Amino acid sequence: MIGYGKMGKMIEQIALDRGHEIVSIIDIDNLEDFESEAFASADVAIEFTAPQAAYGNYLKAFAKGVKVVSGSTGWMKEHGDDVRRMCNEEGKTLFWASNFSVGVAIFSAVTRYLAKIMNQFPQYDVELEETHHVHKLDHPSGTAITLGEEIVAELDRKTGWGEDTTDPKLLRIDNIRRGEVPGIHTVRYDSEADLITITHDAHSRKGFALGAVLAAEYTKEHSGLLTISDMFKF
Repeated sequence: MIGYGKMGKMIEQIALDRGHEIVSIIDIDNLEDFESEAFASADVAIEFTAPQAAYGNYLKAFAKGVKVVSGSTGWMKEHGDDVRRMCNEEGKTLFWASNFSVGVAIFSAVTRYLAKIMNQFPQYDVELEETHHVHKLDHPSGTAITLGEEIVAELDRKTGWGEDTTDPKLLRIDNIRRGEVPGIHTVRYDSEADLITITHDAHSRKGFALGAVLAAEYTKEHSGLLTISDMFKF
């Protein structure tokens, strides 16, 4: 385990319940344990930390020959090319997802299919809204960005996404931070005639934690740059 906050503790419990052994737990106060024999003995490291720490954690794990499952966001713009090269050309393994929830994987598949349909109906404009707890540092959420990019890929009338934008060629993504909300993502297609809305509303972080453990089980047997679409064939 790399990162031992609320999510890390929940992942640990689910992993133990599923019969796995946690050989090393690394948090901010024991980073030297990246050099330990215990860490190097791990089949897979599950990493949930801060955006600024994630890439460095990948490098430390890769240096010890440890595969990584990560839900950390915010690093891909600066380091995405390096990670892709390491996984595709140097034999490293990273399973990365902006969201590990099985429900979100299903929601994403539905979102892509709906966007394909709506490409035929330009009278509908589309927008995306995400709501999370007040402790979340990045915005929009990684999940919202992933959903937005998938929608844009299917809609000829959209060239990209933006926050607080009025550009009709951009998919608008709004973010809200309140309370302890685990995560709500809503896609809206609005026209003069009607409104079509689909929403995923997480009740807790448990779905994310279970998905991360399932990803670790998958990653143990696979290599390269992996993501949810490799694990779930929708």
